[in-house]
Amino acid sequence: MEDFLLNENEREIKYLARKTVKSVPSDLIRSIESENEKFPREFIDINAGANILGLRYPKIYGGRESSWVGDMSAVEEMGYLGFTLSCMYSLGTIVGEPINKFGTKEQKEKYLRGITSGKLYGAEAITEPSGGSDLFGMMKTTAIKKGRSFVLNGQKRFIVGGQGADFFVTYAISDPSATNRTRGVSAFIVDRNTPGLKVETMYGLMGNKGGGTARIVFKDAEIPEENLIGDLNGGYDVFNIMMVPERLTTAAGSVGVGMAAIEIATGYALRRKAFGSKIIEHEGVSFRLAESLTALTGASALVYEASRVADELEKKKVPLAYARKIISMAKLTSSETMWSAVNNAMQVMGGIGYTTVYPIERLLRDARLGLIWTGSSEVMKMIIQHEFVKEISRPEYWNNRRNVEQDALDFKLVEEKVYD
Repeated sequence: MEDFLLNENEREIKYLARKTVKSVPSDLIRSIESENEKFPREFIDINAGANILGLRYPKIYGGRESSWVGDMSAVEEMGYLGFTLSCMYSLGTIVGEPINKFGTKEQKEKYLRGITSGKLYGAEAITEPSGGSDLFGMMKTTAIKKGRSFVLNGQKRFIVGGQGADFFVTYAISDPSATNRTRGVSAFIVDRNTPGLKVETMYGLMGNKGGGTARIVFKDAEIPEENLIGDLNGGYDVFNIMMVPERLTTAAGSVGVGMAAIEIATGYALRRKAFGSKIIEHEGVSFRLAESLTALTGASALVYEASRVADELEKKKVPLAYARKIISMAKLTSSETMWSAVNNAMQVMGGIGYTTVYPIERLLRDARLGLIWTGSSEVMKMIIQHEFVKEISRPEYWNNRRNVEQDALDFKLVEEKVYD
């Protein structure tokens, strides 16, 4: 996001995040990539020391009451560290937002303050072996009421922070009789030390090392009823709010990753010589960089727009359906643009970009997750078209719009407009 798109408070947050990113030791990133560091708690401590965790949360819980735009400007800066740490930073916003919106005072005091202080790190435990994007249709994890507790049984996989997180925000079927599954699911906070919670699998990943990605199992895991988030059987509403930061942070972080790759490639092209001149002077190189920079700037602007819409959603000035559409557009555009930009950076650098001499190969492996994480590109397209079709099908949509169809020379030949 360019500075002129930010207000004074948002600009302050962006530069504080940039300063913090610059202070992260390169040794830490190298240790993560070599898998000597399985879960870099040091990174959370650095951000806690800079007071940039849980930016959106109330000041009484250690937050800054930032706008979505300010928060996403910080996430974009985190993208320069790579997709792993950008995602790790973002989880504080992702898991904290439902608690911020639906949680009790006691939950906020414990978990939001824990996030902003860096004393607690939360993870989202959503995906199930049988249900990825079709979470509510294929969910099998159950939560059975037992006195003043809920007993959870089931499993969740691909959990970033599965190893290392202090608590999990998860979803389970609390009313098996509900004919509409979205009305029979509840959201819960499950602490790491809950008896019956076990890490079963640590995943080997193509990229994004150091996230502690795991499969966790709930086997008669008993949690107090105070750990219910929001209303009983109200998990779908909690989930929809949780998807706002999940997809916005992916979009914002993707821009930072893509820009980091293009900056590395541009610096290389300014020094590398071939055929008698610096390769930046060859159109085949310079045009790739120009195209990537233009696309990333456009993606950043869309993230800015989606963040503003999220702020308007907070004020109930736009419907959730419209926010879902714009945020999905931002996630789709940014992640696809990041992937293209990192590939272009590697192409510019040639063989050396494929080695570990430069971080482009790491950024390439990490970036691939962006097209899958928090909903695949195909799911984003499905949401976008679904919400747009609903919009355009309403008569009021056309009240203040021109009917361009009537501009055709032969628009009156209605007998030629055959639809079945």
